Amino acid sequence: MSSKTNAYRRYALAGATFSVAVSIGFLMQSSEASTALVATNVARAPDNMAPVQVRVTPQGKPHTVEASTGLPLLPQDHAAETELPVRTVMVATTRDVPVGQLPFEEQAPALGCDIEFTAEAVAGAMVDLVFRSPCHAGERVTFSHETLSFSYVTGVDGSLEVTVPAMSSNALFVANFTNGNGAVTTVSVDSLDFYDRVALQLTGSSGLELHAREFGAEYGAEGHVWHGAPRELSAMIGGAGGFLSTLGDPSLPEAQLAEVYTFPTGIAHQVGQVEMSIETEVTSENCGRQVSMHSIQVVGGKPLSSHKMNLEVPDCDAVGEFLVLKNILDTLKIAQN
Repeated sequence: MSSKTNAYRRYALAGATFSVAVSIGFLMQSSEASTALVATNVARAPDNMAPVQVRVTPQGKPHTVEASTGLPLLPQDHAAETELPVRTVMVATTRDVPVGQLPFEEQAPALGCDIEFTAEAVAGAMVDLVFRSPCHAGERVTFSHETLSFSYVTGVDGSLEVTVPAMSSNALFVANFTNGNGAVTTVSVDSLDFYDRVALQLTGSSGLELHAREFGAEYGAEGHVWHGAPRELSAMIGGAGGFLSTLGDPSLPEAQLAEVYTFPTGIAHQVGQVEMSIETEVTSENCGRQVSMHSIQVVGGKPLSSHKMNLEVPDCDAVGEFLVLKNILDTLKIAQN
């Protein structure tokens, strides 16, 4: 009995010893795993910063952050997920080659913008031009007749009236704006056969002037006709003398201007001559410049001569002097009728 009892005690002691050994082994493995877990959670920091150690709770979540550099602790909710707003963007692409700029759409003409342009023959072989264009108020318009051109500016209502000496019996007049718009009108001037005319076409501030000295008149006398003493149309009553018409607005830049002298040759009451000349004073505006001119003469309703030329104005040392061009224009010969 005693031997069996001793055998049982030996088996019980061996079992207890084995259980204790197993328990010790398990604890050692758990301790090493925990130590390894903590060691692997030491984060690598940049060379100029101390390492940051993260302690992991039994649930496996970060709990605190310790650093020897004194950095602030991260908030507890820094790892919380955030949903950013999402907006769908549609992008359309094409491989077609651009065809270039699209043509500009022309403006439709406004209502009530028709140009009215009429011509009426009046006394002295003159023509009254009436021009109306409501859509061209205050704009520059240039009239052309034969080889003459003269510029004006329309009124606030787009209208303009001007009296022009006819240079042909079948007179054609053209009006043009700077944008190309314009109009044409014609009129018959049968009385032109009774008049002689001399015209001078000018551009800008050339300083050129047309002078007529009737029946030997001296400068400044009654028979000296020029833009400083142009006379009125009434001077031709009874065939006594002629008058000068000035066309165009000289205040416009590069204005087209014209001067036209008219003498009633067909009803003159005396015999003689009218000396014609082109003259200019040398001024600070034209000195040292080249100026252009165009002269036209009409005798008995028929064109007599036409001359175009450029004139070299003396240097500015000659300011105040006068140039007289006598051989360009023919002298008007007046016979008693």
